Amino acid sequence: MAKTKASKKKSKNQLTQADIADRHRLYELSVQCAESEIDFVDDTYRELRGQRARLLREDFCGTANVCCEWARKRKSNRAIGVDIDTEVLNWGKKYKVGKLTSGQRKRVKLIPGNVLTVSTESPDIISAMNFSYWLFKRRIDLLEYFKCVRRSLKKDGIFFLDAYGGYDSFKELVEDRYVDEGDFHYIWEQEKYNPINGDLISHIHFEFPDGSRLDNAFTYDWRLWTVPEIQDLLNDAGFSNVTIYLQGWDEDGEPDGIFEPTTVGDADAGWICYMTAEK
Repeated sequence: MAKTKASKKKSKNQLTQADIADRHRLYELSVQCAESEIDFVDDTYRELRGQRARLLREDFCGTANVCCEWARKRKSNRAIGVDIDTEVLNWGKKYKVGKLTSGQRKRVKLIPGNVLTVSTESPDIISAMNFSYWLFKRRIDLLEYFKCVRRSLKKDGIFFLDAYGGYDSFKELVEDRYVDEGDFHYIWEQEKYNPINGDLISHIHFEFPDGSRLDNAFTYDWRLWTVPEIQDLLNDAGFSNVTIYLQGWDEDGEPDGIFEPTTVGDADAGWICYMTAEK
């Protein structure tokens, strides 16, 4: 009996999977595919410019996963990552940049700073993915960011960004998806949407096989910008040839991951697009 009581006491004191989880690693497993993102950016730049890009700047770079993938792509590639959050930059330096080869590490530079004021070498590409620029809620602020990007790019540089939409994007909802690679559930919650000004509060939660949860692992206080609004602002900032890329569907009716330029989209519940804006 004493042995059984001790066993129960020990189980109560054991850490749960949520206690020991690394939220940045979980994010990469469930949300971000740096390899496919870089493939799109790399191939699209070549199609538009007839040559390979060499220097990429990733704004709101977070863990710098994309920067590292760019550096791994070719020996001629260099990357600059900019993020105002030093905690996530330090994580990226340790777990992403730190795992590159010595030669690759020399070609990645991470800068703690504000994307509105940072000064860097002029890149071929500036990337702002995962809807990160939506933290600019006012039109005047997002326009200023787009102008900063245009000024920073090389003469023939290209700005890459993404957006999402569909009628579900305006709803308060919870979506649950199992992530096989990490054996956990990724939960996306749109907690509150204000149709008057477009404000959207969303969270990412994670749930594990032992029943524990990591709630509010990430919280986003955004404005839900629509594609026409973004296009107008890019044009107002002086960009030319703003192009939207949507993915098609496979035989099972699932997104096929192949993004093609288009001017017409379906009125689906949810979709994600890439955008290019040429200087």
